[in-house]
Amino acid sequence: MEAESGGVDRILAEAIKASVAPGASPSKLSAELACLLQEKGLPVPNPFLAQMLVSNLCFSDNTACLWKLLEQLMVSRVVSSLQVLALLTQRVIPNRKEQPVAYRLYLELLRRYALDLPSSADPATCTVRILKSIDDALQLSQSHAVKQVEIGNTVVLFMFSVIKILLGCLIEDFGLDAYRNEQLIASGTDVRQGMETDDRGSNEKRSVRVKHRHTTNTIVSVEVLEEMTSNKKVQVFLHLVFINMPEQFNTVQNSMQVIEANKAKTNLSQSKVEKLYANIQRVIMDGNRLGKHSHFSCLFDTRPCNMGTGNSACWIPLDVFMENVMDGRNLHAISVIEALTEGIRTLKVINQASWQETFLALWISALRLVQRGRESLEGQALSHNPRFSMLLAIIPLSIAPLMHGKKSEIDGTQKELALSRRHGLISSLQVLGQFSWLLTAPPALVVAANDAANKAMDTISKMNGGTTNQNLKVVGSMLHLIVEACIARNLIDISVYFRPGYVVSSPKLETEALPNKESPWSSFLEGIPLSNLQNALIATPASSVEHLERLYGLAIDGLEEERLAASSIICGASLTCGWNVQEHAARLVVRLLSPISSPDSLNWTNYVQHMPMLHAILSSISSIDTVHILSLYGLIPELAASLMPICEAFGSMPPPSNHKSCTEKSSAYSVFSYAFLLLFRLWKFYRPPLEHCANARQDLTLEYLLLLQNRQVTLQNSNAQPVCINSFPKLQAWYVQNQMCMSSSTSGLHDRPVQQVVDMILTMIFSKATKSDCNSGTSSGDQHVDVLPLPAWDILEALPFVLEAILEACAHGQLCSRDLTLGLKEIVDLLPASLAIIITYFSAEITRGIWKPVVLNGTEWPSPAANLFLVDQEIKELLASAGVHIPRCYPRGLEPKLPLPMAILVSLTITFNFGGKNLDYIHGLFGQAIENCIGSSPWPSMPIIGALWTLKARRWHDFILLTLSRFPLVHDRDAVSQLICSCFSSFLDPASSRGFHFDANSGAVGLFGNGLIDNGALKHVAPGSLYVHSCRMFLDMHHAGDVIFRLVIDQAHEIAREWASNINLRSAGRTSLAVAVSKMRQVALLAACMLCLAGGLKLVQVLYEELFPTLLLLVGEGKSGTATTSPAGHVGNFLGGYAIAYLLVVSGSFIWGVGETSLLFTLVYSSKRAWVFGKHMEFLARLMEGETLPGCDPGTWKAYVLSFFRLLISLAATWIRDVKVETLRKLASGLRRWNEHELALALLERGGPAAMSAVVESLS
Repeated sequence: MEAESGGVDRILAEAIKASVAPGASPSKLSAELACLLQEKGLPVPNPFLAQMLVSNLCFSDNTACLWKLLEQLMVSRVVSSLQVLALLTQRVIPNRKEQPVAYRLYLELLRRYALDLPSSADPATCTVRILKSIDDALQLSQSHAVKQVEIGNTVVLFMFSVIKILLGCLIEDFGLDAYRNEQLIASGTDVRQGMETDDRGSNEKRSVRVKHRHTTNTIVSVEVLEEMTSNKKVQVFLHLVFINMPEQFNTVQNSMQVIEANKAKTNLSQSKVEKLYANIQRVIMDGNRLGKHSHFSCLFDTRPCNMGTGNSACWIPLDVFMENVMDGRNLHAISVIEALTEGIRTLKVINQASWQETFLALWISALRLVQRGRESLEGQALSHNPRFSMLLAIIPLSIAPLMHGKKSEIDGTQKELALSRRHGLISSLQVLGQFSWLLTAPPALVVAANDAANKAMDTISKMNGGTTNQNLKVVGSMLHLIVEACIARNLIDISVYFRPGYVVSSPKLETEALPNKESPWSSFLEGIPLSNLQNALIATPASSVEHLERLYGLAIDGLEEERLAASSIICGASLTCGWNVQEHAARLVVRLLSPISSPDSLNWTNYVQHMPMLHAILSSISSIDTVHILSLYGLIPELAASLMPICEAFGSMPPPSNHKSCTEKSSAYSVFSYAFLLLFRLWKFYRPPLEHCANARQDLTLEYLLLLQNRQVTLQNSNAQPVCINSFPKLQAWYVQNQMCMSSSTSGLHDRPVQQVVDMILTMIFSKATKSDCNSGTSSGDQHVDVLPLPAWDILEALPFVLEAILEACAHGQLCSRDLTLGLKEIVDLLPASLAIIITYFSAEITRGIWKPVVLNGTEWPSPAANLFLVDQEIKELLASAGVHIPRCYPRGLEPKLPLPMAILVSLTITFNFGGKNLDYIHGLFGQAIENCIGSSPWPSMPIIGALWTLKARRWHDFILLTLSRFPLVHDRDAVSQLICSCFSSFLDPASSRGFHFDANSGAVGLFGNGLIDNGALKHVAPGSLYVHSCRMFLDMHHAGDVIFRLVIDQAHEIAREWASNINLRSAGRTSLAVAVSKMRQVALLAACMLCLAGGLKLVQVLYEELFPTLLLLVGEGKSGTATTSPAGHVGNFLGGYAIAYLLVVSGSFIWGVGETSLLFTLVYSSKRAWVFGKHMEFLARLMEGETLPGCDPGTWKAYVLSFFRLLISLAATWIRDVKVETLRKLASGLRRWNEHELALALLERGGPAAMSAVVESLS
């Protein structure tokens, strides 16, 4: 390399001498130089020659002849134009004040040769050296964090860096530094260097001629910038930076805004500055160029709902999401807030809606959710509180991140965007007041709504300088509660109080006069003892976070009585209905469960002193409602990690000798049982073994919860120690044993230490059996519960062997069913935690299917005969109301029978009181366990269990019917198909979605109805509600996905036939086609929601990998019922391709997200996106290259491809970065063969920094 540079040096020295000779020709010298380089075997373009030329020009041989020679060498490609310009940028820019002529010549070269891109024919070694020289000169890889320097990213970043530096020069030259971002100038090219040397006394000596040159140079630099940025290639290069490096592009945007705002202070042509500014803005808006001249443009030029929220059907995903969240059987691994925020962003883009329309649709969906739950069924697992929390806490918290935008958004527009979103939120609340039928407060919220309205009236009176008129009353509505929730989250301010019509007062009747009650929280702050206020504070939500923090301090550091009271108060109304502070209360509750800072400090003494407080907290949060609320805030992993040491510690403590079976009093057994059963519910050990679940849908597991918790802790503190199950040996031993019991029967009891415990428990059970006759009527309440002086873990370890023994004894007639049931009940009374092992064991035995059924004759086993067929008929009628018609579930004339383990489990459930403190046992444990058993067993047990339960709890009749109506859908494919079709028909019913005006009763009301209860009774169930609460139970989710997929295609042809029949009656065919496209979007949106609900991540993966290739491309569409040559056939194929593309993109968006998400969200939802989506794109590339031929109609295929890529670019462009560059090249090549050049370019642009070379190549 040194010899090569030395040879170039000698050749250049001779050329410099020749260039100054009289009559020297630059073109001739250039040709001679090229010949000399070739004779010596030196590469062309030569990087060393360019470096030496620029070195001499700056500024030892700064002659006009050498500049001319340099230009000629650039023209003849003896030197690389980009390299020369990069070297000149490094040398000339900092000295532009001292060398104005050089700066002017540099600008002219930049104007002429900036787009003289490197050729692929250049030698590879030469290209590598040139790229390194450019990188070193402008420090591209360092300032832009580029790992590998290639032609593409070098060209792009060169253009961007030069434009950025020239804009910085303009700001410096006009003295606008105060407005300039400090990071505007790239490292190593700081234009201020030249200013500093020039200011050392030369200003006064500068001639008028030099000043004139400086002024001229400034004007020329603006012209050069305007010409460069108006070039289409440069526009593409800048757009690449805008997409892939938004923070870097931010410097250019900021600089341009400073120049444009201060153009009047300069001597520049304002038209030139305005054109330059417009060019930069065009870069940002460049994504709108797609589809402008395509015959597919009607798919993208019209708004999906005509007026954003013009038809609430476009916002059906919000209704589906909220209804699904209210299913208390499903716990959430991460916060619902984050998922909803991502969903709102996605839907806004999908529907091309304004922020006002988006927020309005959000509020209306949440209000519909509340209205559907106005009258709940007795026995229903969840009360109203989670629905209220969704409206008044979750939604405001989900809106908060949207108000500030994303980090990738340009800083200069962030304030403008924030103002726009804030205005949209306020406007949505104003429009929301028009929906009076949704704003009537449910009975549980009437007082709170009136208080909110009175607060607004008091504020108005005080600010107007008056006092509140006590003779006036204000009737509040849900709008007042929503506004208060938004104010509490700092989303809006109290100026909304002064909106006309917000507060409406009327005279108060004498009978309505109520004494003003002072808040107990005010008394608490005044220092009144906590014991005097405990009950009032438990029933009243805290009004501020400071109140909760003060209570938390008392719970940690106060006296024992204060700790107990404070912890109970935090778990009270502040947690269940304190919507303005609910998330803080939830986090404090979980923190209170970890009084011991480290698992290493596990010992009885430390935990015993916290026993009363832990008992109070665990007993308060074990309700279905509270667990669900903690789940909404994504606290399940942290809760599980907090419960594990409690279980380990208290499970190792033996009970006191005077222990009585009572969970209401603090004891080692009661604290352990509360903690263990709650932990058990979190990861659902009562699920059947995996081999019995055809859908294999993932549920939360202990390992998965710990993984999430450790990831979350690591994000907050990188030095934190992970929580491992190995730290809890007793829990780990039981965990392993539990898994073994679920997968196989117990064995190997002999000669094990646990045998003594087993014998003790069996002796207790059989001794009581021998004291009473099997047919005696003694109730379990009359039985004395013996105390086993054993730690809880020892009992749990022995229980599977005990259960195996009594099950065998019952099967062989050695133990009657009644004594078996009472024996199990006695074990549960002794140690409630044993319920988890009983459920796990018998669930596993049921799914094995090896036990003979027993006859439920009313003698040995309870009989359902009194209302078995009535329940069966009622379930059949309830399903028919949802459009699902099935035969009777239980044949007449057949004796009611159940498999022995199921008969035992059901018999045990009816020994509990269906209500009161046992409600959580029924719902949280037995209910879901038996539901899983019914679903995994082919035996027609559902009506028998329903009959037994309704006989036991007649008040729960309707709720039991509703719950059991889901089970015929588990195994019956035809019933699933009927339900899916019913959902589509009810959603698309013209009576439910008239026109395209905003009707709050369209679409969603047809799908979910207005509620379950009609005149105080359950008479029907909406198909959408039935689907949402049953779809996870489908054993064959692939069948559900197939039905949904085919329905989308069928609907496309149905809409096309409707369009064809109406086209002759309309004057504008394009308008009617836009209406058809809008309907097709609604169909695809509903289909995407249903797919994601039924199978989640797995079914979306199946959609991409199996359903799409098999059902459409490789096999064909099937029978559409429409001739392909007819107009309806063409439009049907066209809509079918579009609908499938819409379905795939939207389904993926709902599951994976479309933009930047948190690491936890990525771990839970998006981890497989790159692999699944990448494989799909490779599949499309093979089809477009002709390696595989699609079997569907060519119109469908083309409509799918063009629609898929356009939707991808506009909605989920971040996915494209995960695709291999080579795959993108193939796809772009196929699109160009279809004359879709703009689409091909846009696809490559979104490929990330790695695809920059492909973009540059496509433009060459």
